[in-house]
Amino acid sequence: MATYAVGDVQGCLDELLSLLELVSFTEDDQLWLTGDLVNRGPASLETLRFAKGLGRQIRVVLGNHDLHLLAIANGSAKPSRKDTLDEILSAPDREPLLDWLRQQPLLHHDSKLKFTMVHAGIPPIWTLKQAKSYSREVEEVLRSDDAGLYFDQMYGNQPGRWEDSLTGWDRLRCITNYFTRMRFCSAEGELEFKAKSGPDKAPDGFHPWYSFPDRKTQKKAIVFGHWASLEGKANTDNVHALDTGCVWGGTLTAMRLEDRKIFRIASVGYA
Repeated sequence: MATYAVGDVQGCLDELLSLLELVSFTEDDQLWLTGDLVNRGPASLETLRFAKGLGRQIRVVLGNHDLHLLAIANGSAKPSRKDTLDEILSAPDREPLLDWLRQQPLLHHDSKLKFTMVHAGIPPIWTLKQAKSYSREVEEVLRSDDAGLYFDQMYGNQPGRWEDSLTGWDRLRCITNYFTRMRFCSAEGELEFKAKSGPDKAPDGFHPWYSFPDRKTQKKAIVFGHWASLEGKANTDNVHALDTGCVWGGTLTAMRLEDRKIFRIASVGYA
């Protein structure tokens, strides 16, 4: 049995299927997806159906595009001009697909493999134990009758920094932003939301979340997506960037967790 972690699919199902064929994926293997299963690419509906259909073979964490889909479905947000979500929203199996997506976590940890998967990252000020605990706070609300209220309050950049004293929707929004939107932050965990460039163009006072020498998860193996401009290169021990911009004409990347071997399939081109 092997475990393959794959970067942001974003509706690029053909490339995902080609990648699984490349690694000779079998019913004994496990597939991890780093979030952003949907949006921008051509086959978001089919990607959701495929992922849900894998049952116990798949582990998924939620990305910002996945949460955006759920918010639109709830009536808490309007689609943007670039969204490609209409097919899901009008599908006959819309409700079971969205309910399955809403059950997915923000963080997945495998104690046997000693790997943790998140969409965007874990802020340098949190231990893995804290990250697990905080992710569960959001997950409990997402899976509850209060999910609609959560989506109403989810959007926004404030608070921009974690404080243990945060409560209510501010607390849940801050946790969500760390796990699903973070790229650059300060050593104290202050978030910078505008920059989407590579690490060589960090805004003044900010650095990639994984780059701080006193990061509390330094010794933990982490796979993440979200940041296509890294081009799969975090250049940091134990931190593996897997979003290589398939939907933008790059590649779709998988890492076999047991030996950290990388596999890639070229995008057919959507940008």
